[in-house]
Amino acid sequence: MKYDPVRLSIYGHLLAACAEEMGAALGRSASSANIKERRDYSCAVFDDRGRMIAQAAHIPVHLGSMPLSVEAALRRGPLQPGDAILVNDPYEGGTHLPDITLVLPVFLPGERRARFHVANRAHHADVGGMSPGSLPLSTEMVQEGVRIPPVRIVRGGEVQSDLWRLICANVRTPLERQADLEAQLGAAHAGARRVIELAGRAGAAELTAYCGHLLDYAERGVAAVLRGIRPGRYTFADALDDDGHGGPPVPIKVAVTVRGGRATIDFAGTSAQIEGPLNAVYSITLSAVLYAFRCLAGRDLPTNGGCLRPLTVTAPEGSLVNCRYPAAVSSGNVETSQRITDVLFGALGKALPGQLPAASYGTMNNVLIGGTSPSGEPFAYYETLGGGHGAGPSWDGASGMQAHMTNTLNTPIEAFEHLFPMRVTRYGLRRRSGGAGAHRGGDGLVREIELLVPAIVTVISERRKRAPWGAAGGGDGARGRNALVSARGHVEVLPGKFQRKFAAGDRLVVESPGGGGYGRARRPRK
Repeated sequence: MKYDPVRLSIYGHLLAACAEEMGAALGRSASSANIKERRDYSCAVFDDRGRMIAQAAHIPVHLGSMPLSVEAALRRGPLQPGDAILVNDPYEGGTHLPDITLVLPVFLPGERRARFHVANRAHHADVGGMSPGSLPLSTEMVQEGVRIPPVRIVRGGEVQSDLWRLICANVRTPLERQADLEAQLGAAHAGARRVIELAGRAGAAELTAYCGHLLDYAERGVAAVLRGIRPGRYTFADALDDDGHGGPPVPIKVAVTVRGGRATIDFAGTSAQIEGPLNAVYSITLSAVLYAFRCLAGRDLPTNGGCLRPLTVTAPEGSLVNCRYPAAVSSGNVETSQRITDVLFGALGKALPGQLPAASYGTMNNVLIGGTSPSGEPFAYYETLGGGHGAGPSWDGASGMQAHMTNTLNTPIEAFEHLFPMRVTRYGLRRRSGGAGAHRGGDGLVREIELLVPAIVTVISERRKRAPWGAAGGGDGARGRNALVSARGHVEVLPGKFQRKFAAGDRLVVESPGGGGYGRARRPRK
């Protein structure tokens, strides 16, 4: 069916604007710093079959996996007007338990079948489990928090209060969780209203048709990029530092085969699933693949389910990148996703020599701190820290920014110190931590936090043993470093992944890695 290219572009932007407005409503109405300040959430619009047709410019690891959660919600049976589904189960399209997804059907006036769906996913600062923040050094999923299969949290317009109370009874900060869940529900309704208004402009038939055109257009765009790559098989391997329990490096391998406008991405040879919490479910691996190939296509291509059509992803079941229940997965979303991205860009760099950058800092540097405030109220703080971006063929890497599978902000110090019994004593760039080269890698960050009360501190970080690699002869970025500075001034270097109790007056220092350099540095003329 023919379409008008101008109208196609307009519809693509209008649908994305529906998702953006959903996100704005969520950020403004949420309670927790992680959602309100850091914007650790994502929103998207889906068709009647659960295919993503538009997304906001939010978090790649959320958006690439969310369609599988929507599909899981739809498998529970046709949704009726007034229904809303809640799900966080990683084995039902989720990522890890703190990421809770809300799915809302969109019924157009006079229709009895949902024509569209809207969904948002937000990272909740605590969903229970064995440590504050719900990213523990776990060995099985039941230790990580409350697991929610796709359930109707709202049925026929009536909130299921018993289910709501059950969820909030299993977390450390129930009032905050309730407020954030209410914000997700309200944001979904805001997105649904905009989709209904959009359908009313030119008619539901035209909007539905152009949703199909958008999917087809994205498919053709990715296929065109693949046809520009020399046919062949391109491999790359890297590894996680360890499993979080003192084990050896955990390898991740990929082979990308490109031919005839299609690509097969095969993770054979990757480690089997491990004891620690860095296992990734298939939805995370799919997210990383979508992100990497979408980056090749440039800015003008819409990001939707059509981007995946030319791609075939093979991830061995029971492996690190497609684990089986009850494998622990809390950190697979945040850490393993970054390493999957690294190996994908490493392989694609061979397919497109001289076009792709060196490795970025390769970790989300997760910091989780929880305890009891002086007022007697529990608190749970979660944050990811940026680092140095990899340099490219014609540019230096950016410094102190989030990269690849994450796209959040930091918690402003003013908000941080107002909300939590802690103090930021140092925050800045980690000078000269980027790799050397014709173009230097970006510098990492240094963030130092002083605890004003005793608390449990968990850090899940990578690239403490294996540095971000340089490209085309460029130097590696500096490895990250974690340390405890006691109230008496004693400095103890800590591993990349740890959980321990800090005393009041202790300081946590996190130094994030720099990005890899690109090209050999030119020697200055004598």
